[in-house]
Amino acid sequence: MPSPTRLVCLGIALASLLWSAAASAATGIDTQARNAIIVDYETGATLLDKGADQRMPPASMSKIMTAYVVYDALKKGKLSLEDVLPVSEKAWKTGGSKTFVPYPGRVKVEDLIRGMIVQSGNDACIVLAEGIAGSEAAFVQMMNDKAKELGLEHSHFANVSGLPDPDEYVTARDLALLARRLITDFPEYYHYDAEKEFTFNGIKQGNRNPLLYKDLGADGMKTGHTDEAGYSLTASAIRDGRRIIMVLGGLSTGKARATESERLLEWAFREFNDYRLAKAGESMDQADVWLGEQAKVPVTTQRDVVVTLPRAARRGMKVTAHYDGPAHAPVAKGQVVGKLIVTAEGVDPVEFPLVAAQPVERLGTFGRVAVAAAYLVWGRR
Repeated sequence: MPSPTRLVCLGIALASLLWSAAASAATGIDTQARNAIIVDYETGATLLDKGADQRMPPASMSKIMTAYVVYDALKKGKLSLEDVLPVSEKAWKTGGSKTFVPYPGRVKVEDLIRGMIVQSGNDACIVLAEGIAGSEAAFVQMMNDKAKELGLEHSHFANVSGLPDPDEYVTARDLALLARRLITDFPEYYHYDAEKEFTFNGIKQGNRNPLLYKDLGADGMKTGHTDEAGYSLTASAIRDGRRIIMVLGGLSTGKARATESERLLEWAFREFNDYRLAKAGESMDQADVWLGEQAKVPVTTQRDVVVTLPRAARRGMKVTAHYDGPAHAPVAKGQVVGKLIVTAEGVDPVEFPLVAAQPVERLGTFGRVAVAAAYLVWGRR
């Protein structure tokens, strides 16, 4: 039988492909942040990982999850931007950063969202929570249910604002995943994150995200600060169609948060790039078929083959198609028959499932007997 691994030519400059789950280690980058992660939005490749799985207090970055649940209610038609919600005494009295909602009073949902995102208003968060779920506690349960559904395995929320609580914790990796899902799932609402200021009740407040005020491509997400959490930031930026998500936690000052986030964002765009090898559905190779009406079947991938790699890494890379053996007929279209593997010295491999691009029916009885006999005699079909 033929070798189960074959070099694959995709008709592009394969020597420019390289990717590592911990690519930052090869570039020597470090950060003042206590916890940090940078990921590529499209591929999910991790460019920087410093304590990304350690628990950390989220401070106001909790509001990303609050916003996710609010946007989910909007998308499902349970709420509209024009609805007005009553302000409770609890919301009015909530400390920390404020939108300064009136009590007694009622506030439009869109104003509350802008107050929550742009002004980081704790009071606006509670008005939204009570309006949607009846109480902050009920809304927090919705947050934790949604976190579990999204795969945030190491995070737990105790309130909607991020005010200090021993039961309120996240990881940088979970926040990056949450940020990625919010952008993907709610593009129609993500634009609020890019607003630099919002005036409500006669009070104008600026967005605390320092990256929005620089020409860096930044368009969200959320800052956070408490004594325990330090100065933190979840941010996203896009340049030339490529998006980066960054989470930093535990910085010592607001100035350090501003300078370090800019430095790391520039590094991520400068040192890495996305390389698109092939489009979903393109034929990449042919897999052998055992006892099929055709001896081979063309194979492809069900999604675009894209890898994130350091720009400088352009040597010693291989792209191979690997099969454990011939696919046994019948073969269904879309059936996984092997995998495409991108490898390079010193980095982790990237794998993409290879699937049959068309069905292959099984030979009839006489055909199978003939093939089996040929194999016994010649060792091949």
